[in-house]
Amino acid sequence: MAKTVAVSNQKGGVAKTTTCLSLGACLAELGESVLLIDMDPQANLTLSLGVRPHELRRTISDALLGNTSLVGVSRESSVFNLDIVPANQGLVVLDKVLYGRSDFQFRLRNQLEALGRDFYDFVLIDCPPSFGTLTLNALTAADLLVIPAQCEYYAAHSLRRFLELVQRVKAKTNPRLTYRILVTMYDRRNKICRVILDQMQKGLDSLLFDTIIEIDTRLRESPAFGQPVNIYAPKTRGTEQYRALAKELANHAQ
Repeated sequence: MAKTVAVSNQKGGVAKTTTCLSLGACLAELGESVLLIDMDPQANLTLSLGVRPHELRRTISDALLGNTSLVGVSRESSVFNLDIVPANQGLVVLDKVLYGRSDFQFRLRNQLEALGRDFYDFVLIDCPPSFGTLTLNALTAADLLVIPAQCEYYAAHSLRRFLELVQRVKAKTNPRLTYRILVTMYDRRNKICRVILDQMQKGLDSLLFDTIIEIDTRLRESPAFGQPVNIYAPKTRGTEQYRALAKELANHAQ
C-alpha cells in the first residue's frame, strides 16, 4: 500500500524541494517505486528533473481540475523507479480557482484514491511555501508530513506557527495525518545551529528524524544538471544522509 508523504513548510529556503527530490530518488534506489507530485507554482521539482515547465501541455493542474487522471499527466524521469507529475506557473491561477469549489481540499486525495494504493510504494508531494488551497490539498491527501527545518531563530519561530496550522488540518480534513521534523542545512561549525538543535532535541525529540541533513554544495548543484544528488554525486555527504533518511522512512512505513 502506497505511503503518501507531503514535504512542506511555510518558510522558504529550507531545502523542501531538495528533500522531496533527494528522498524520492534514494527511495527509488532502494527498490521502491516512487511518484513525485509537484504542487509548487515555481515548479522547481519539475525543473530539477530536467523537465521544462513552459513546454508542458498537461500538469498537475489538469488532474486537480478533474480533466484527466494522475496517470494521464505523470511521466517517467531519467531515474529508474521514479516518476513525476509536473507543474508550471498555471498553478498560481488554480490556487484561486479551486477555492470555494465543493470539496476543493479533497481533489488530490480523490485522484490518489482513483490511482490505487498499490500503484506506487511512495508518493511524495512538494508543496509551495504558503498555506493555500494547494498545500491544503497535499496535507489532506498525506499520511505523513515531513517538515524540513533549519536550526535558526526565525525558522524555529515559523515552525511553531506552521504546526498550529497542521493541527487544524488534522481536526478538519485529515485526522490520520502524522508529522515529523527533518533538520536540514545544518552547519555544525555554527554555534547557534548547535544551540537550536539542542533545544529542538529536548522539546521535539519524538517528532525529529534521527537523520540530519547537513550543508552540502552538491545538493545545490545537482538540480542544475537535472539529476538527484545520488545520481549526480553518489559518494557525497548529502547523498549518504538522504540515503539514511530514505531507509529511516522506509522502516517507518512498514
